Amino acid sequence: MRKLICIFLALFILGVGTLAVQATETAKVYPYDLPASYWYLPAAAEYVNQSDAKSLLLMEYSTGKVLYAENEYDHLPIASVTKIISTLLVMEAVDAGKISLSDKVTVSEYAASMGGSQVFLEPGEEVTVDDLLKSLVVVSANDATVALGEYICGSEAAFVQAMNQRAKELGCENSNFVNTNGLPAENHYSCAYDVALVTKELMKHTKIFDYTKIWMDTIRNGAFGLANTNKLIRFYKGATGMKTGFTDEAKYCLSGTAERNGMQLIAVVLGASTSDIRFSTAKSLLDYGFANYTVTQPQPPQLEPITVKKGVETCVELKVEPLSLLTEKGSKEQPQAKAFIKDYIEAPVAPDQEVGYVAYYLNGTELARAKVTAAKEVKKVTYGSLLKDMFMALLFK
Repeated sequence: MRKLICIFLALFILGVGTLAVQATETAKVYPYDLPASYWYLPAAAEYVNQSDAKSLLLMEYSTGKVLYAENEYDHLPIASVTKIISTLLVMEAVDAGKISLSDKVTVSEYAASMGGSQVFLEPGEEVTVDDLLKSLVVVSANDATVALGEYICGSEAAFVQAMNQRAKELGCENSNFVNTNGLPAENHYSCAYDVALVTKELMKHTKIFDYTKIWMDTIRNGAFGLANTNKLIRFYKGATGMKTGFTDEAKYCLSGTAERNGMQLIAVVLGASTSDIRFSTAKSLLDYGFANYTVTQPQPPQLEPITVKKGVETCVELKVEPLSLLTEKGSKEQPQAKAFIKDYIEAPVAPDQEVGYVAYYLNGTELARAKVTAAKEVKKVTYGSLLKDMFMALLFK
């Protein structure tokens, strides 16, 4: 089997050209140091940290609930995991129509000069946003990241400013970025909790999974091969992304995501001493989450229409915001819902105007709240509308 794998790898390299890897990480794609059986070990009922990583965090995506954390707010260098916020800005620009995946980007001398992990872009080379994004996500290419930042904001400095602004908007209170790609720099840091917040926001842009799930691919019309630095994608059931990173200062870092049975988890590992420890820690965190928790979408209670005063209509239908509930597996109790709605509202009523909420409880503890809103607009009654109603009543009496 080992011989077959080696033959396949040799053919791949000969067929598609250079195999791009993160320059500061081990350049092996096959075989892996962790035995194959490791990836299928049963999960523990309780999480016991056996890692030497400096910081850990496990978060459930839909609720943002932190299921496990250690030193999650510590300021740490995060190497190429920085590119999660870089990627977020790229995806937001794509989804907003500011740029297109088919756009061609002319590579600047500065972008081409980036060291570390790269796809060896040449000054003046024209590369599509699609290929640059693929290079950024799959092999953590520093040159591709800078090229995208310059294309979106005009310069790396402006892009970094946008990264910091977006991080603040997301509630990242323990992060500061100095460059787009995580190369070592003074005052460039983040924390496990902030990394999870940014990862969670990036996951809303589902197109990104077309890139993060890639195991092997090519750019430059097949002339340059790419191999994903994230081992989870190849070996962990349900793995969907997200980003690895390594420098001598940051050590081995990862934000790993996976989905099973409708539940998505985010595992952040910062400062592990080896690559294997990074991935084994992420796997054990994810295993723990999937083994012990589940996500459900509760059926909201039936709500009567709310009275509208001074409106052209006397009432309006209500709708409940859909949400997800995170519960422990094996729980015999079912979540209970209780509505808290205003007695009435006054016109004018705007579509989606909030009128109350539905609270969900488990064993007397509130789990979550879902907004209750008006299903449509109700205009305020006026003298003219009263005359019109009177005329129509007489006309069709």
